[in-house]
Amino acid sequence: MASPNGGDDFESSLLSFEKLDRASPDLWPEQLPGVAEFAASCKNPICNSPPKWMSDLESEDIEMLKELGSLTTANLMEKVKGLQNLAYQLGLEESREMTRGKFLNILERPKK
Repeated sequence: MASPNGGDDFESSLLSFEKLDRASPDLWPEQLPGVAEFAASCKNPICNSPPKWMSDLESEDIEMLKELGSLTTANLMEKVKGLQNLAYQLGLEESREMTRGKFLNILERPKK
C-alpha cells in the first residue's frame, strides 16, 4: 500500500492547469445543429411580448389558468371529472329537449 503522502503526490500529478477554450466549435461541437441559433432567436420575443394565443385571453381567463395551474394532480383530476360529469348532464338535457321538440313538431321542415 502507498503511504498517505504518496497519495497526495499522485493526486497532484493528475491535476491539469490547461485552459480549454469552450467557444471553439472544433473542441465542443454543437450536439444538435441549429439549436443554439434557434434558442437565441426565441429569447427576444418571449421576453418582450406574450405569446399570440395569450393575447386573446381576458383577465378572468388568466385568473382561471393560474387557479388551475396551482392545483395538485389529484385536485386537477377531480376538476376534470366534474367537467366531464357536467358535459354528460348537459348532453342528457339537450337530448331531452330535442326529443321534446320532435314530439311537438317544432323541428319539422316546412313542406314546399
